Amino acid sequence: MIVCLAVVGHQNNPLYIQSFTEADDALKLHHMVHCSLDVIDERVDNPKKSGPTINETFLGLLCPTENYKVYGYLTNTKVKFILVTTDLDVRDADMRTFFRRFHAAYVDAVSNPFHVPGKKITSKTFAERVATIVKSFGLTTTG
Repeated sequence: MIVCLAVVGHQNNPLYIQSFTEADDALKLHHMVHCSLDVIDERVDNPKKSGPTINETFLGLLCPTENYKVYGYLTNTKVKFILVTTDLDVRDADMRTFFRRFHAAYVDAVSNPFHVPGKKITSKTFAERVATIVKSFGLTTTG
């Protein structure tokens, strides 16, 4: 189950962050998202030490913890997508598919002529589309 999803700008400014839990652990999830930014920067700056090549947008598993796994994705414009999940047995192929769908939703949101680049994404349509993608991800990985 996806518990948190974030979009972070190229200057590490949060553009969108959403928790999908009913529990009161949003602060802990936000902390995990911000900690994973260091891992992303390390992988981008030192591509030979980590697995994926620099042209690969899917960064893979960033930092596993006891209860969560954090995955990352980097767009061509250096915008970072970070996902925190409680599923401990997620396949990379499922994550890649999720991030491609999320990236398409992000592109649609920032292509809006009323969106100011570099500012937080406040579109209700984007939030609804993200919720739909998150729900469908939960259905495809458990079935």
